[in-house]
Amino acid sequence: MKNLWLILNKYNAFFLFVVFFGLACYLVVQNNSFQRASAVNSSNQLVGGTYEKINAWKSYLHLRDVNTHLAEENATLREQLQRFTATDSIVQGMVSDTVRGVQYHYVVAKVTNNSIHQKNNYITLDKGRIHGIEKGMGVISSNGIVGIVLNVSEHFSTVQSLLHSETRISAALEDSRAFGSLMWGDNYDSRTGVLKDIPNHVKVRKDELVYTSGFSLFPPGILVGKVVETGLSGGDSFLDIKIEFSTQFHNLQQVYVVDDLLVDEKTELESQNDDNG
Repeated sequence: MKNLWLILNKYNAFFLFVVFFGLACYLVVQNNSFQRASAVNSSNQLVGGTYEKINAWKSYLHLRDVNTHLAEENATLREQLQRFTATDSIVQGMVSDTVRGVQYHYVVAKVTNNSIHQKNNYITLDKGRIHGIEKGMGVISSNGIVGIVLNVSEHFSTVQSLLHSETRISAALEDSRAFGSLMWGDNYDSRTGVLKDIPNHVKVRKDELVYTSGFSLFPPGILVGKVVETGLSGGDSFLDIKIEFSTQFHNLQQVYVVDDLLVDEKTELESQNDDNG
């Protein structure tokens, strides 16, 4: 208390100046309309700028929640889209959840680990058995194909990436609808792969888009990439086509695990073909 009194006594002239200056400013603003308007305008700008910066920081801090919400909303929209595009024959063959014309259910997952520079690359997701994830499910991103679920625990799952020597996915060319087997190929470039077994009479143009054919784990029409080189030879009767992947594996953060609700029925039916042979 004594020190406070000494400070006030030592700098009393300064404190008095501040008090009288503040009082003078208040009287000027109160008794002059122009100065009052200027003061209000300045204060509004100051307060508005402060709130703008605060809101910007709040938005940044909640960005992860926003991204998660958008990913979940996208998954819902993908399922709703099926209701508008499903044919009558498909709808009549569905049961339980598929009665509404939904064959594919999407589970949003975050990437917790990812490799792209190995010969065989894997991805770890933060969703597992308790979230409905099972081995063999397809995995996509908002841009394209990611891979196939390989192993599952209670809370996590690992994905055999498209950047893996043993990954094969059925894909088709946009123009001709000719389909073949998409694979990474013998390279370490995470941006490109090879579409094999395309008949050599098929005309393929550069920059032609490539989509999933619907013959594998993935819904038809999922973008895979585009043609960047057409002159590869795959044998006497087939072409190998170099594809630039649409998925950016180096910055993969969120994905969708595809649950085909009719896969068991399809697998059981196809297994009877072996019995008949």
